[in-house]
Amino acid sequence: MSEYVIENGRIYTETGTIANGYIIVKNGKIDDISSGEYTGHLTTIDVHGQHVLPGFIDIHMHGGYGEDAMDASYEGLKHLSESLLSEGTTSYLATTMTQSDENIIKALENIVTYQQAQDQYNAATIVGVHLEGPFISEHKVGAQNPAYVQRPSVAKVEQFQITANNQIKVITFAPEVEGANDTLVALHNDIRFSIGHTVATFDEVNEAVEHGAKHVTHLYNAGTSFEHREPGVFGAAWLNNKLSTELIVDGIHSHPAAVQIAYKQKGNERFFLITDAMRAKGMPDGDYDLGGQNVIVKGSEARLASGALAGSILKMNDGLRNLIRFTGDTLDNLWRVTSLNQAIALNMNEHKGSLKVGKDADIVIVNDVIDVLATVKSGKIHQFDASL
Repeated sequence: MSEYVIENGRIYTETGTIANGYIIVKNGKIDDISSGEYTGHLTTIDVHGQHVLPGFIDIHMHGGYGEDAMDASYEGLKHLSESLLSEGTTSYLATTMTQSDENIIKALENIVTYQQAQDQYNAATIVGVHLEGPFISEHKVGAQNPAYVQRPSVAKVEQFQITANNQIKVITFAPEVEGANDTLVALHNDIRFSIGHTVATFDEVNEAVEHGAKHVTHLYNAGTSFEHREPGVFGAAWLNNKLSTELIVDGIHSHPAAVQIAYKQKGNERFFLITDAMRAKGMPDGDYDLGGQNVIVKGSEARLASGALAGSILKMNDGLRNLIRFTGDTLDNLWRVTSLNQAIALNMNEHKGSLKVGKDADIVIVNDVIDVLATVKSGKIHQFDASL
C-alpha cells in the first residue's frame, strides 16, 4: 500500500498526545496526523486504541538473534536488521568492540557494504556506527578484551572514519588516557564523544565536557562510582546538563532505583534508552561469543566466566516497559527517550525520531504492556500480533 491510514490510535507527538486520532501514510512518509475519526476513502488499519509511537532508535547495540556487528558478515547484519523490527527498532548504530585494528576494520568495511544495499522497508536501518573502544581504560574494560585496548589519536580515529565512509557517529572513550583530550578537541564537531569504560574523576569528566564530550555510555557500568568526596563519572553525569546519558534498563545492569535517580536528574530530554545487546538476544540459554570472549547466557543475564556482565539480551520494547515501571512515568513523557533524543543527537531528526508530517513513516504500535503489535518501516507494515 502506497497510501493508507492508521486509525483509532493513541498517538504520541512532539506537541502532545492525541488520545484518539489517525495518521495518513503516503509513499513511506507521514502525510497527515489528526485527532478524531478518519472519514475519507483510503484503506484503514484500525489499531483499536493501542499506542502509536515513533520507531525505536538504538544507538548502542552490538547484535542479537545470533549475529554480531564484529562478525563482519553481510548476511549477519541483514538477519539482525530484519529481526530488530520485532522489538520496534527501526534504526540503530551498529556497535563495534575493543578488538584488533584488523577486526575493527573488517567490521567497518562490512557495515559500509551492507549500508549501501540495505532494505529500507523490511529491516531496521543502520544509520551509523558506534565505536565502543578501543580507546578505553584498561582499568574498566568490563566485557571488552584488555589485550586490544589502545590510546586514541586523531590519526587513528581518522583512519577508522575513512574506512567507515564517515559513518562513525559515536565513540566511547576514556577521557583521562593519553591522547584523549587532543583527539576530543580536534574531532568533537564531527563525532559524538561518549565517556565510558573509564576511571575519570568528577573534574576530569567536566573538563572533557568543556572540550566537547556530550554523552555518557551505559551509565553506572564501567565508570567511577559516586562517592561523597569524589562524585566520579556518575556524579558528573547527573549534574552536568551538557551531558546526556544512556542506560541499559533491564533491571540487571542497574537497580531500578538507580534508573529512577538518573531519570529524575536528566529528565526525558537527556536520557537515552539503549540495549547494549549482544548476539544472544532473542536466542536460547547457552554459550555465546562476544569480542572473542566466551559468554554464558542464563535466564535474562549474560556473563563472562569471571561473572562480569557481558552486555545484555534486552529488547527495546522490554526496556521501555521496565522504564515505565521503574520511574512511574508515562508514555506521554517517556516515548522520546527511545527515539527523538537519539535522532537529535545523530542530527537526523528532520527525517526520523518522532511522528510528524513529512518524516519517515517509521512507527511502532504497542499495547498497554508494551508488547509490539506491529512495526511500520518506511511505510511498510510488519505485523507481529494477530490481535491487531
